Amino acid sequence: MVHVFLHEPAIAGNTGNAIRLAAVTGARLHLIEPLGFDFEDAKLRRAGLDYHDLADVNVHPDLETALAAVPVSRVFAFTARTETTFGEIEYRPDDVLLFGTEPTGLPAEALSHPRVTARVRIPMLPARRSLNLANSVSIAVYEAWRQNGYDGAGV
Repeated sequence: MVHVFLHEPAIAGNTGNAIRLAAVTGARLHLIEPLGFDFEDAKLRRAGLDYHDLADVNVHPDLETALAAVPVSRVFAFTARTETTFGEIEYRPDDVLLFGTEPTGLPAEALSHPRVTARVRIPMLPARRSLNLANSVSIAVYEAWRQNGYDGAGV
């Protein structure tokens, strides 16, 4: 299943939801420091419920270290500033879905990183700022999982 990279996540509840998503889909979650919370945060625990032990979660000190953990994976950077939509991609099980921090998205250096295969966006109505991070991750993970036949789900 795909790798989800959260670059400097700031909101504990969103990360908790991503942990729960990883547990129920088999996605591998990578958190790139600094984190805007600690793992004892009540909102993180509440959103993740008892799924923490069922999820594959790794914490990396920086983007380079995270990318080194997946040396041959394609990397899709999610941003509102591109024309390619996430549904146009044919996802592979080892792809990386890279998302930025809640208030600002991915920084320029992440968007222009040589490992980024493509920048992709999730369509929205005009004049809307953004989707919630946890919702965006869910949309992308489920599309990648769907394309790969819901591998492992016993469907």
